Amino acid sequence: MRRAWDALGAMLDGPLTGLAPWIVLAVVEGPGRLAWAAGIALSLSVLFVVVDLLRGRSLKLLGVIDVVFFAALLVLHFLLDEAGQDWMETWIGEIANITLVVIAVGSMLARMPFTIQYAREEVDEQYWQTPRFLRINYVITGVWAAAFLVAAIAGFYGDAVLRDSDNLWTGWVIQTAAMLIALQFSAWYPEDPRPPLSALLAPLAVWLIPVGILILTADDGPGWLGYTFIAAGIAAQAFLRKDE
Repeated sequence: MRRAWDALGAMLDGPLTGLAPWIVLAVVEGPGRLAWAAGIALSLSVLFVVVDLLRGRSLKLLGVIDVVFFAALLVLHFLLDEAGQDWMETWIGEIANITLVVIAVGSMLARMPFTIQYAREEVDEQYWQTPRFLRINYVITGVWAAAFLVAAIAGFYGDAVLRDSDNLWTGWVIQTAAMLIALQFSAWYPEDPRPPLSALLAPLAVWLIPVGILILTADDGPGWLGYTFIAAGIAAQAFLRKDE
C-alpha cells in the first residue's frame, strides 16, 4: 500500500498532471462532444490544483493555465452559434496544441520552463540553481514544445489538407507518438548517470506493435504495412533489450 501511495505521489508531482486535462480533451472531444470534453478537462484541472494545495505543494503555472483555458473554452462553446461550435470542434486540437507550444516556449523565454516547478518538488532546494538542473529543465521543456508543435502540424495537415479529422496517421499515430517520445525522454534524460540510449528507445519500440494492429483492424493501409510495423516492433524490442 505504501508503495502505491508513493507511486501516486510521484505521478501527482510530475508534469503529466498538468498535461492530463489536454490529453482528456484530445481523447473525448468529437462531433457534439466538445462541451463534455471541456467540462471533464476543467474538472480534472481544478482537482489537480486543489490536490496540490492540500498536499502543501506549490501552485503550478501550467495548472493555473489549465483552469483558465478550459473554463474559457467551456464558456465560449455556449456563447457560439452552431456554425461557430462546428468550427471549434474541427480546430480545437490544433488550438490546444499551439496553446501548449506557446506555454512551453513562453515559459522558457521567461526563464521559468514549465517543467521546473514540478522538478523542484522532487529535488532538494540546494540544486535548484545549479547549471545541470536548469539545463535539464530547459531541454525537457524544449522537447515537449517540439512534441506539441509536431502534433499541431499533423492535426492541421489532416484537417486542412486531407479534410479528414479521423485520419489514423495525422489524427492519432503521429500525435500520440510525439507525446510518448516526450514523456519517455522526460524520464530518461535527468538520470545520473544517464542510461544507455537503448533504455530510451526500447519502451518506444513497443509503440510500433499497436500501430501495426491498428493498421490491420482499421483497414487504413495495406496489410503488409501493418505486419511490417508489428515485426519491426518485436525485432526492435529484442535487439534493444539485450543491450540493457
